[in-house]
Amino acid sequence: MKLLGIGSRINHSEFGFGVVTNVDNKHYWVTFQENGLETITLNEEIEIIEAVDDEVDTVSLYEVEKSLRTILKKWSDVSEVVPIADKFKGGKLIIEPADTNLTSKEIPIDTFFHKVVMVRDRIRVMEQKINSSKTLDDQDKIDLQQYITRIYGSLTTFNVLFKLKTDHFIGVKSK
Repeated sequence: MKLLGIGSRINHSEFGFGVVTNVDNKHYWVTFQENGLETITLNEEIEIIEAVDDEVDTVSLYEVEKSLRTILKKWSDVSEVVPIADKFKGGKLIIEPADTNLTSKEIPIDTFFHKVVMVRDRIRVMEQKINSSKTLDDQDKIDLQQYITRIYGSLTTFNVLFKLKTDHFIGVKSK
């Protein structure tokens, strides 16, 4: 059996999609999209998505994370993991109509937050596609970018849900 090299992409029946980040004579260390870093034996049943020849050069964790992010963005429609503010974990969003004869709607706030993050990620993808478009001229790109900036501004209300300020929506900055 030929060893997979660092950077090989695999699919594991239990852990899902992952990238090999280290290898020894008995194990693969794999960073999985959903489960983080796991150690699996060399003889475990895995689907090889893309094999990299066994290499002896070591790779920094930063390079592995960067490669994994690039692969995930290129080949999947998966949102990055963005933490919700601690005070909202396990909470619920209650929507009550003005008419008391109608029933209110309760949504787990984690579910709502995940939808907000998905919207943000899809806007970012749209922004990247606009900026890299070969068919749009520069003025069209600028016009569309201004709409996207306004969309981000409209979504700043949801910033209270994010644990990290670096994940916040940012609209037009006032001077």
